[in-house]
Amino acid sequence: MHPLLRSAGALLVDLDGTLLDSTAAAARAWGAFARRHGLDPAAVAHAAHGRPSRETVARLAPPGADLAAETAMVDEAGVDDTGGVVALPGAAQLLAAPPAPLAIVTSGSTALATARMHAAGLPVPDVLVSADDVRHGKPDPEPFVLAARPLGLDPARAVVIEDAPAGVAAGRAAGATVLAVRTTHDDAELVGAAAIADHIAALLAR
Repeated sequence: MHPLLRSAGALLVDLDGTLLDSTAAAARAWGAFARRHGLDPAAVAHAAHGRPSRETVARLAPPGADLAAETAMVDEAGVDDTGGVVALPGAAQLLAAPPAPLAIVTSGSTALATARMHAAGLPVPDVLVSADDVRHGKPDPEPFVLAARPLGLDPARAVVIEDAPAGVAAGRAAGATVLAVRTTHDDAELVGAAAIADHIAALLAR
């Protein structure tokens, strides 16, 4: 096990791209949004990763679009379509026997996170902070600060596990130590992480 995991006061773990692979399902949900507005589906899916859907919609939707309705359509598409969602290596092991109190911190909604975890066969922990719970999503530190509270811990004593640049930035801004997995981004995009591994299984095996 990586020494930082062994010494962590708590683990604050991202979901999509870290614990599970939802790439195809997310691409389908965001692809529908992109086609409605004449945008490039691949570029939209990439821009959306690691951020709340409402923020991505607000940034990419054309002037005059109903942002609430567009966000709801993207979120509902994700909840309804979990085809191909699978657990990533080490996810089930970490959730079954975490070395420290654990919370999931996701940029998706609670409904989306729950649907995808069930589809991947992963248990939902007692503490799950989603986009429904925060005013400011990653890269703002609010999601990680909020997740540390029910664990009774200062975020500075926590270890964050992330796959996206926005999540790495959020974890560092919260004062936590960040471990990154290169499941969705190159090492050069994960600047600020204390260490980078291929996946959670590699972190658990060290």
